[in-house]
Amino acid sequence: MGGNRVAELDRRHHASVKDVAAASGVSLGTVSNVLNRPERVSAGTRERVERAMAELGFVRNESARTLRSGRSRTLAYVMLDAGNPFFMDVAHGIEGVAEGADLSLFLCNSDNRAEREAAHLRHLQQHRAQGVLITPVDADLPSLGDVVAQGTPLVVIDRTRREGDFCTVAVDDVLGGRLAVEHLVAQGHTRIGFAGGPVTLGQVKDRRAGARLAAQQAGLPPEDLVEIVCESLTVAGGGDVGRQLAAMPDAERPTAVFCANDLIALGLLQQAIGRGWSVPDDLAIIGYDDIDFAAAAAVPLTSVRQPREELGRTAAELVLDEAKNPEHEHQQVLFTPTVVARASTAR
Repeated sequence: MGGNRVAELDRRHHASVKDVAAASGVSLGTVSNVLNRPERVSAGTRERVERAMAELGFVRNESARTLRSGRSRTLAYVMLDAGNPFFMDVAHGIEGVAEGADLSLFLCNSDNRAEREAAHLRHLQQHRAQGVLITPVDADLPSLGDVVAQGTPLVVIDRTRREGDFCTVAVDDVLGGRLAVEHLVAQGHTRIGFAGGPVTLGQVKDRRAGARLAAQQAGLPPEDLVEIVCESLTVAGGGDVGRQLAAMPDAERPTAVFCANDLIALGLLQQAIGRGWSVPDDLAIIGYDDIDFAAAAAVPLTSVRQPREELGRTAAELVLDEAKNPEHEHQQVLFTPTVVARASTAR
């Protein structure tokens, strides 16, 4: 291809499919096949067209493609808190499936705010995402059903939902809470704290319910499961838990605390070390999620493990199946958590 042709295109706008066809001496249909059905084009012709694309700097117009197909080449994940490594690990699992399907992944952060979540969902519908994955502020909000009703496949992650009107992928958080307190009871603790908040969040409610069940089954009086409410599932929230514990009389302070996630547990661990408490002798701590930072903490943190990337992979596979398969049936997938015991609870 002559240099004058390239220079001429450089002075104009982006190279088009017509430019590629003219430069490689083939029809528009052949260029389209190279882009969409390369197996229909002979190796020699395909190589000539691809070389012309490279020399012209041709970039596919995804906007036009979206108009023709009705859907963009994207998946989207609306996460609850981008500052929590748990959700980034889930996103990594989604990304692997998206990449295998030749799709891009958009990440959105609701920051645990229902109005921000709703805005993200509106924008994603406007951009015609192939599928939406979401860890919602509230899995029972009508806005989630509205997305599905308007034709966008949707899968809820890390939440269950009473109705089976779309797929959900979650971990049995009631069982996880029970396992956490059972572990602490097995270590000899009889006065145990539960730290989490806000209590309106589904997973906090479920983990607290599991903790209460385990305490009841162990024969502990209700007052010996001490509930410590913090405003957020963050390291700062864990720091607030530590300050609340420090303000308690020694006789009332729990000897062990089950935290609703690892970030709270890490904030509490930081407070405990700063106050000169021995972990686990003065205070045993167990978290939830088993993020990478748990094992790397100053005192390695016992945690209830969730299969984070597997949650993302499973959800992405389900949303793609719904997008492509007319016979798709909604599934409610529930994984089983496990306790990973480390030094923060070891006697």
